[in-house]
Amino acid sequence: MASFTPLDRLEREHHRQQFIETQFGGIDEIDITAITGDASFRHYFRIQTAKADFILMDVPPEKGSVCEFVHLNEVFAEGGLTVPKVLAFDDKLGFVLLEDLGVIHLADLIESEHREAHYLTLLSWLPKIAKLPVSRWMKEYDSAFIVQEMEIFKSWLLEKWLGYALDDEKAGRWQHLTESLTQCMLAQPQVVMHRDFHSRNVMFHQGEGRLIDYQDAVVGPVCYDAVSLLKDCYVKLPEDEFESLKKASYQQLSSHELLEGIAYEQYVDYFNLTGLQRHLKAAGIFARLNLRDGKPGYLPNILPTLDYIVEAAGAYAEYQWLATWLQSEIIPMVQDKLAESL
Repeated sequence: MASFTPLDRLEREHHRQQFIETQFGGIDEIDITAITGDASFRHYFRIQTAKADFILMDVPPEKGSVCEFVHLNEVFAEGGLTVPKVLAFDDKLGFVLLEDLGVIHLADLIESEHREAHYLTLLSWLPKIAKLPVSRWMKEYDSAFIVQEMEIFKSWLLEKWLGYALDDEKAGRWQHLTESLTQCMLAQPQVVMHRDFHSRNVMFHQGEGRLIDYQDAVVGPVCYDAVSLLKDCYVKLPEDEFESLKKASYQQLSSHELLEGIAYEQYVDYFNLTGLQRHLKAAGIFARLNLRDGKPGYLPNILPTLDYIVEAAGAYAEYQWLATWLQSEIIPMVQDKLAESL
């Protein structure tokens, strides 16, 4: 779990106040409120003044750099994506001042009658993201990166959270799974991807969607962002709607010549297996957020994420062992662990 001494907190608060005074020195009344819920080392604050509200991103320099965010904000904006405006930043202190997009996410509109229209609009963003120019701030989503993500599930969810060690047979199967999913993801056309294109990273402000949390954009498999959006760890779409939107994602990517002639059946396989890898990683991250970062609020998302894995793995004879293992051993252990935390 990440920890900070009182001195660390006081020093960070001093730097934050210093940056705010530089931007709003002539304003008497400023209200600063912490915004919770971000699954990263970044912290956010809402700054309210008499005339307007703003968002402050706080990234301690020892934890990371704001340069990726600022640069990629420009890349995404120039590529036709609607993103929050960067109003000021200090890369040495680690602060970015942004326009305030309010509090409404796509996740808050799931029950609205316009839900499908919202999703279709977001799917039209896929080619725009994929065709963004590759930036030096974008890592390559290569085999080492994919394997590292797979290990998050084994290390954080199985070993550290559940206390479960793979026996020799399962370790061999896990190795084969890692290799085959890596091959599947690398076999696809490689494009720019947001990497976390889901319901909590799309804000709705002044009647239109705005994309956030794009600082971890990478170059990787073409269907990854469609998987992130339609097989969301926080929202499960009705089956008929999901199938319709999955076809729409294929049509969007194909019509913009991003699939290199891939037939829909092959796209569905890529989609399913990319989702399998993504959801293994995500389930591991939810456990890591609890253990390392002291954020237990993400634990309830583990079971829905494991359900996605069971569903995808069960559709392929090669991965049926994974579905069976999760259902018979791992999911009951997760249920017991969650019950202990209530």
